Amino acid sequence: MATFIHETAIVSPQAKIGADCHIGAFSIIGDEVVLGDKVRLDSHVVVEGNTKIGDETHVYPFVSIGLAPQDLKYNGEPTATAIGKRNHIREFVTIHRGTQGGGGLTRIGDGNLLMAQAHVAHDCRLGNDIIMANAATLAGHVEIADRANVGAYSGVHQFCRVGLEAFVGGYSVVVKDAPPFAIIQGNHAKCYGLNKVGMKRRGYSRETIEKIQHAYRLLLSSKLNTTQAVEKIREEISDCREVEILLNFIETSKRGIVK
Repeated sequence: MATFIHETAIVSPQAKIGADCHIGAFSIIGDEVVLGDKVRLDSHVVVEGNTKIGDETHVYPFVSIGLAPQDLKYNGEPTATAIGKRNHIREFVTIHRGTQGGGGLTRIGDGNLLMAQAHVAHDCRLGNDIIMANAATLAGHVEIADRANVGAYSGVHQFCRVGLEAFVGGYSVVVKDAPPFAIIQGNHAKCYGLNKVGMKRRGYSRETIEKIQHAYRLLLSSKLNTTQAVEKIREEISDCREVEILLNFIETSKRGIVK
């Protein structure tokens, strides 16, 4: 099908544009950009650098993707940005390309919603089906697992991780790793236990919810330190994939977890 490019858009002849794309008024597309099929860029979108955007992603007005990172160590080295399929990137979102010291790639998966004014800094890794609410901000090297939610006006410190299906409440400041399946909120953020409502909505069984809720009680409400709590969880809870995900997240943390 035909691709539409508005007469006021500036599209490099070196850019690769897929089938049935829409490039709106006053948008700018750089030399190394690759757009998949049915990508829609509304007006005033800027996409630069070595940037790939997957099929059926919709980018709203005044978004900036793939520009140089806000890292003073960056010296113009070739790095990249990769965005997957079926993402919705709302107004005034900024996504910066990677740095050589951080692996050289900022990557966003499939089916994500980045609401207006959200920011994804250099070398971040985002999974699938994530929601970043308005003005949620990720510093460099942040990792966000699948189906996590980052609330409006929240900030995540560089090198932190947000676990699978974690829920970070609005206006939070996350300076350690936010564990999976949990509610995390505040400045500095604290963990308020299992996001039980969220797990029910996603169809987890009652048995699974009870097991992981017990794990969080041991982790947060007992007088055990984190190492002791992990040992106790392993002793008392078995045959639960979600508990194993939580334990693995704790044991691989480099910054420590929010408690």
